[in-house]
Amino acid sequence: MRLIGLTGGIASGKSAVAARLREHGAIVIDADQVAREVVEPGEPALLEIQERFGDAVIDAGGRLDRPALGAIVFGDPEARRALEAITHPAIGRRTRERIARAQAADPEAIVVYDVPLLVESAPEGRLRFDHVVVVQAAVEERIRRMVELRGMRREEAERRIASQADDAARLAIADTVIDADGTLEETLARVDAAWPVISALP
Repeated sequence: MRLIGLTGGIASGKSAVAARLREHGAIVIDADQVAREVVEPGEPALLEIQERFGDAVIDAGGRLDRPALGAIVFGDPEARRALEAITHPAIGRRTRERIARAQAADPEAIVVYDVPLLVESAPEGRLRFDHVVVVQAAVEERIRRMVELRGMRREEAERRIASQADDAARLAIADTVIDADGTLEETLARVDAAWPVISALP
């Protein structure tokens, strides 16, 4: 099995790259999807969140009220750390289970872990990747995409970019860089060209 880390800043084009890697046969594990799963009703992490932050963060249907929780943790570093101490281990366990299942099913599987905050995660919490792919697009291009394609205000787009690691930090851990400044077709062509290197089993 070969484990690939895939990361990139918001609006960099990472989702399109992940989809193309899946078309090439990779098994893609989406960190954001895993993060949503571990706080579904009945999950231990949701119960821990309720115990720590109170019933106000659970909606009438028994699901996590994300805006209510966000109002508590945003701007409060201690509360955010408390939340991360609950969710990060749960995400890590679920992810490792998925990777183990993929390897058991196919010892030569190419598994891509799509994780936006790879650089920001604590070193002890990171998986050991055989290869790291960074999707890179210029800040101004990413702002344009968020404003024009997502209807976001420029100030909000800038704030979201500033909340993540900068380009230099991401590039410092890259084995392969996918330039996604151009058209979607150009980006996908670059993924196709890089696939033999990304997928090469040791």
